[in-house]
Amino acid sequence: MSKNQEIAERVLGLVGGEENVNSVVHCATRLRFKLKDEEKANTEQLNQDPDVIQVVRSGGQYQVVIGSHVSDVYKELMAHSGLGDDDTERDEGPKGNIFNQLIDIISSIFTPFLGAMAGAGVLKGFLTLAVTLNWLTVESGVYVVLFAIADGIFTFLPILLAFTAAKKFKTNQFLAVCLAMALVHPSITALAGQPLTFAGIPVIIGASAYTSSVIPIILAVYVQSYVERFFKKVIPSFLQIICVPLAVFLVMAPVTFIAIGPIGTVLGDLLGKGYNGIYGFSPIIAGAVMGGLWQVFVMFGMHWGFVPIMMLNLSQAGGGVDTMAPMLLPAVLAQGGAALAVFFMTKNVKLKGLALSSAMTSVFGITEPTVYGVTLPLKKPFIAACIGGAVGGAFIGFSHVQNYVFGLISLLSLPGFIPQDTKDTSGLIAAVIGTAIAFVIAFVLTFILKFDDKTEASNETVKKENNTSLEAQNGNKGDKIVLTSPITGTIVPLDKVEDQVFSSGALGKGIAIEPTLGELYAPANGEITTLFPTGHAVGITTEDGAEVLMHIGMDTVEMDGNGFEILVKQGDKVKQGDLLVKFDIEKIKAAGHPIVTPVVVTNSGDYLDVLDMDQTDVLHGEDFLAIVR
Repeated sequence: MSKNQEIAERVLGLVGGEENVNSVVHCATRLRFKLKDEEKANTEQLNQDPDVIQVVRSGGQYQVVIGSHVSDVYKELMAHSGLGDDDTERDEGPKGNIFNQLIDIISSIFTPFLGAMAGAGVLKGFLTLAVTLNWLTVESGVYVVLFAIADGIFTFLPILLAFTAAKKFKTNQFLAVCLAMALVHPSITALAGQPLTFAGIPVIIGASAYTSSVIPIILAVYVQSYVERFFKKVIPSFLQIICVPLAVFLVMAPVTFIAIGPIGTVLGDLLGKGYNGIYGFSPIIAGAVMGGLWQVFVMFGMHWGFVPIMMLNLSQAGGGVDTMAPMLLPAVLAQGGAALAVFFMTKNVKLKGLALSSAMTSVFGITEPTVYGVTLPLKKPFIAACIGGAVGGAFIGFSHVQNYVFGLISLLSLPGFIPQDTKDTSGLIAAVIGTAIAFVIAFVLTFILKFDDKTEASNETVKKENNTSLEAQNGNKGDKIVLTSPITGTIVPLDKVEDQVFSSGALGKGIAIEPTLGELYAPANGEITTLFPTGHAVGITTEDGAEVLMHIGMDTVEMDGNGFEILVKQGDKVKQGDLLVKFDIEKIKAAGHPIVTPVVVTNSGDYLDVLDMDQTDVLHGEDFLAIVR
């Protein structure tokens, strides 16, 4: 069994098995699952897997970050499971809110061919550079042949979109492709901007027709999915193989050209003009915001919402330029600058190797290993990279750099900033300067801000961990004290708690939980040193000396114990997992109090740091806080 197959089978098992997967696609670094029940996935074990960089829940997807070899893992996953069987009907489960649905649709449609599009974009940019440097002429056979493959994917983009959209909307992919071929047929493109009627009804075809268009075909395929299902219900099964396609063609062709196409074109124009209006108001602000927050958008999957805008900008009639992509380049390379600084600063051998490799991958636009493996866990390098990206993006916005081809945001994008007609390299030069500014700022700021460098545990520490049963029971792992979750619920960052004392960290570092079960358990072996008679707050001093305060709800002291059942006494010795308090969630809510429960280490100043486990939901008894000595 190959290494990639082992990873694929391990990941599939940890997400709940094949029966828990509605669908799965992959992008440059991650497997993007749509799960029936995310609670069945073992997120904690996945995050601990040495071949998994991080697990991200965003946009209605359960994303397992693998790295640049994700396509090989995906191939093994599809080859050794039934997930690649398009005929398998799967229950989609809960859809989530409209925003999550939109992000899911966009990512599902664009992800499958994003690599091909990025490669074509880079090739197109290098051809422009070759012409600019007089290495090639546009009449040469080399240029003509390579330009055909580089430009073809963009010219006939609706065909690719039709195929992936049909898979997403669960309709016949070949019928959808036929519809897209009609939109880009030479007889239609030849009528661009000219009058046409269908049975006396005017047909509007824009100045650039539908080549390179995005929204019209996606809307058309969405409508087709309902039309096809309707005809499958009313046409006898023995006639369906011919009559269903015929009926779909007869309905969808005129509907698409008369209504859907023009509506999609208008929506695309409005979306493009909306972005350009913001950019026109202040390119500097636009560059600073996009450059500073782009990696945050990527973390939450929100970046997919910008992909259609970039493509629409490039497909605008008479324009064909995009100003967004250049502003994102500093954000990508700044992460590499911060990671390179970590490489020089850290004494942790494993982190040093990861920092160097991820700094190099960021040059090619792959930032997930950099963000999830290096800068984000260390926090300050991530902040330094965001600041560098904002400054670099602002400079590029100020310089009005434009992009002429679509591609993955990386250094390989630079030739795409040269216009083919004028061969003006000023935009490329400005982009290089802006990107260099971002890289240097991120690099230097990481040295200035510093970070908590966690050296690897010594062999003596490991032996002590393995041989000391008391430490093992209490969650002590070498240089860390690991607390288990006292409550089952959803993780809430401490700074989001609506109480200034807790959110400011005045009582100590920690995290909060929104309970889904009204039971509070001991997070470690220790002694009950604080117990309010109302039962709303319990303090425990662990056997290692950590002082942990658990406060059930906000202002719940006003309930005077109503809804709380105390099961221990002050001074009691407790073991990890002992039930301390039962509380009635509905009574707390009915009394008008938030149920969010902070768990803080009140003597956190005695320790190096208190770190969470990057969880979204947690069960009582799961590791969820690490106190670093």
